[in-house]
Amino acid sequence: MGKRRQDPVEVNADGSADLYEISTWEPRSTLDRFAHWLYHIGIRTLRYLVVLTAIAILLLQVAFGSLGALGDQPLFAGMAILSAVPALGLAAYIYYADVTTQEPLTLLVGTFLLGVLFAGFAGVLNGFLGEPVQIIGSGFGLVPFLGQVFVFFLIVGPVEETVKLLAVRLYAFRDNRFDAVVDGAVYGAAAGLGFATIENALYITQNAEMATGTVELLAASSNITAVRALAGPGHVIYSAFAGYYLGLAKFNPDDAGPIVLKGLLIASLIHAVYNTLAGPVTAIVATIYNVDFLVAFFGFVIVYDSFFGLLLLKKVHAYRRAYKRAHEDPDETALRPEQTEFDP
Repeated sequence: MGKRRQDPVEVNADGSADLYEISTWEPRSTLDRFAHWLYHIGIRTLRYLVVLTAIAILLLQVAFGSLGALGDQPLFAGMAILSAVPALGLAAYIYYADVTTQEPLTLLVGTFLLGVLFAGFAGVLNGFLGEPVQIIGSGFGLVPFLGQVFVFFLIVGPVEETVKLLAVRLYAFRDNRFDAVVDGAVYGAAAGLGFATIENALYITQNAEMATGTVELLAASSNITAVRALAGPGHVIYSAFAGYYLGLAKFNPDDAGPIVLKGLLIASLIHAVYNTLAGPVTAIVATIYNVDFLVAFFGFVIVYDSFFGLLLLKKVHAYRRAYKRAHEDPDETALRPEQTEFDP
């Protein structure tokens, strides 16, 4: 963390003067202690309230929404789990690429579960804010696609990346074991995996509920599972970017706000561009090459996620190299012979 700034009085004091409430402060009086207690209780209560609200939204989705079908149709639950496998693989690789201390399972699981819970916030906000933005952005219905683009860039991308980052900020970020910049990418990936898992479950149940008959149900759920499996890794990539910058902000507190905002802007932009291009590009590719829509979508996702996934891994590997250089044995480095022009 950054060094605490000091008032000029404290800087030039000889250490013998009592500067309480002149340029320093600590809880001394009953009122001081009460204010200190009330502040921390308020912050803790707010955190619990956020989590309890998220749980309430999830329970409502189970009781009255599509998620209730997961209990009635084990097939849906199995498909939802299957759809999260590619995202899990990517998150696991980012975890493996963390060259620092191994992240504790409690923090990873907690962040994953918060990612699941906070997806409800995104659903509510996207629904509440998306429609007016869609109407205005489309010129009141004149250009529907343009309205959708506005929704992706102004609502969906920023909202979903913010709630995923909140899942990291609320729990893992505050723990002392979050002790390196790159840890932010690991926990961001865990939050993205949680978000993708519950989002996939919602998409699968909503689309498969319209099917009738076992064969049609299996076909519908299989198709949407394949689509969601391809979409899942994107959530991991976006939130790992934002999480990396959250980690950077933790160790640069003087510029924490702009750093976090930069990470959110990057994640939101990549997310929104994906949402904007996925449909049109897939349709164009499917038409030009006369291939199935799912095949064209698969090609688009591979290219798009590979490009930004490699950028993310490049950032993580740059940290990995810097970490290893910083931990080299100085004596070993000094004894290492210099390369000559004949060395490979």
